Amino acid sequence: MSYLRPRIQQKLDGMVARVQELLAQSADPKLLEKPERLASLQRELGMTTPVVERYRVYQRCLEDLAGHRALLDGGDRELAELARLELPGLEQQGQQLAEQLVDDLLADQGDDRRDCIVEIRAGTGGEEAGLFARDLCTIYQRYAARRGWAFEPMHSTPTEQGGFKEIVFALRGRSVFYAMQFESGGHRVQRVPETEAKGRVHTSAATVAVLPEVEEVEIEIRSEDLKVDTFRASGAGGQHVNKTESAVRLTHIPTGTVVACQEERSQLKNKQRALALLRARIYEAQKRAVDAARAAERKEQVGSGDRSDRIRTYNFPQDRLTDHRLNRNFSLTQILEGKLEIVIEALQFHERERRIEAL
Repeated sequence: MSYLRPRIQQKLDGMVARVQELLAQSADPKLLEKPERLASLQRELGMTTPVVERYRVYQRCLEDLAGHRALLDGGDRELAELARLELPGLEQQGQQLAEQLVDDLLADQGDDRRDCIVEIRAGTGGEEAGLFARDLCTIYQRYAARRGWAFEPMHSTPTEQGGFKEIVFALRGRSVFYAMQFESGGHRVQRVPETEAKGRVHTSAATVAVLPEVEEVEIEIRSEDLKVDTFRASGAGGQHVNKTESAVRLTHIPTGTVVACQEERSQLKNKQRALALLRARIYEAQKRAVDAARAAERKEQVGSGDRSDRIRTYNFPQDRLTDHRLNRNFSLTQILEGKLEIVIEALQFHERERRIEAL
């Protein structure tokens, strides 16, 4: 007897085999010469081992259940009675472990456990759109602080009134992409701008792109495929601004992808962060190409991540945030404080149901 569907059990058996393979690979002394590869193996082990250990507990629970049921049909009445009393607790434990294992598998799909890079760009609305882009960044920064994530600025293009035409930052922590992936799309704001003398409500927009951060071993970027330009940083930054050419712009010649980073004083650190952003964009482009191919085969759009879709409206006069995917309203005041979990958890619930059906 099993509380897991056969396909799910097969996936868990595969994870057991994978852990054994990773342990064998990480024991190879030659890996000491490849610290990045060793770190990648250890990271995968760290993510996979807890699931495998829970699966082994589940398997022992099933063995105990089978032993107790066998005692019910045995000749020893005292042992049979003890087994009958303990069976409900074991059955409940087995069901709970099975549910937890399903959750583990769902949370381990695709890019869920990765860190992410967030790109926010002002859309229609002029200066007000730039201020809205800044407000979105503040919301995510506060949410990251609530979750204990690291917030690392990478690049920004400020506007005259203190907003951003574009701002890029990295978020690092536990299952960051699993939460932040739902933020990709078009965001619309309805409010009275600071520059509006007549008190009229304006509508502005910004777009958010959430990219999973990938390892160097996953996306190889050859130095000969890169054009590297350095320039002086702009915007806030004190004496450092316009004094040294620490900002870096990278152009990936094969794809034409261009990224920049200027937030660090060190040119080397800016280049490292720019490379991380470049890998994320190339990975995202490859993933979307695969999704599009699958969608064409199935004659429907699957996981396109179309950023032109409007996913959310921030209505300041009515203190209301509307998520159009859920068709639900939330308190805008709470969202501005960084309490995004009330929206994200609802989106995760719907995503979980969809993934269970897919499994």
